[in-house]
Amino acid sequence: MTAPRLSVVIPNWNGKRYLVPCLDSLRAQTQPAIEIIIVDNASADGSQQLVREGFSEMRLIELPQNQGFTGACNRGMREAAGEFVALLNNDTEVASDWAAQVIKALDEKPAAGIIACKMLLHDQCERFHTAGDFFAIDGSAGNRGFGEIDHGQYDGGDYVFSACGGAAVYRRCLLEEIGYLDDDFFFLLEDVDIAWRAQLAGYSVWFAPGAVVYHHLSATGGGKTASYYAGRNGIWLIAKNMPSALLRKYWRRIVARQARLFFDALIAWRGEAARARLRGMAAGLLSLRGTLAKRREIQSTRRVSDAHIDSLLTRK
Repeated sequence: MTAPRLSVVIPNWNGKRYLVPCLDSLRAQTQPAIEIIIVDNASADGSQQLVREGFSEMRLIELPQNQGFTGACNRGMREAAGEFVALLNNDTEVASDWAAQVIKALDEKPAAGIIACKMLLHDQCERFHTAGDFFAIDGSAGNRGFGEIDHGQYDGGDYVFSACGGAAVYRRCLLEEIGYLDDDFFFLLEDVDIAWRAQLAGYSVWFAPGAVVYHHLSATGGGKTASYYAGRNGIWLIAKNMPSALLRKYWRRIVARQARLFFDALIAWRGEAARARLRGMAAGLLSLRGTLAKRREIQSTRRVSDAHIDSLLTRK
């Protein structure tokens, strides 16, 4: 049997209420022979039975315990057979030509190791969730165009820094070279981390405006959990990936931003999310030894100049 060109991996944790429209939209694709893999993180809401009974043509991997977004994605990506591997949130729906547009973009952009999709807000479908993600010189990451009305301003396509992990597509050869998502991240900023490693290895990230995805923003994540991982993983992201020359160049901006985050959380410490942010930042700092070990490996194999990476960063 010929391997599919595209495999789609959907991590799921108690997302039963979103799975049917997500999987139905994949059933309706104009691109034939797509492999679809649902990786369930020990859900307790009956998601597994729904997939087994209603979508038996799709592959279901049932994990015995919640291994986080990264663990579920990595399991699915490793078992996927496709030349290209897409990550798709369970709370998304894709346009009928999404898969065809993704494959078209990868065929037309051979230097691109990652494709960022055009993500629109599900309940305000004229507005952007993201047109590809950015990374700024102060160490912050974000969604390009978030909240903007889509009037064609990004329809020409563009090279961007990263793809949102809610709808990102990777060449298998990229994954085999730089590795999969960092399991230690568990949840949040793992998509920017893999984009950093791709950029350092000389790959680019292309925003494909024809690959349209509708997203229920933060439907299956957020609150104090997101605050903790944002605090911790944000520190790891910089420590692992930012070249030394750029750290020396922008350290004041990076430290100033971390200080603002710290003091804002301290002022609001009565809130669960604020306390979670502080715990996350502390965890990030206390675990730097392991992060720096990863850094040495990443930086020793990079193929691009400091100037090239600097040119990709957003000024703010």
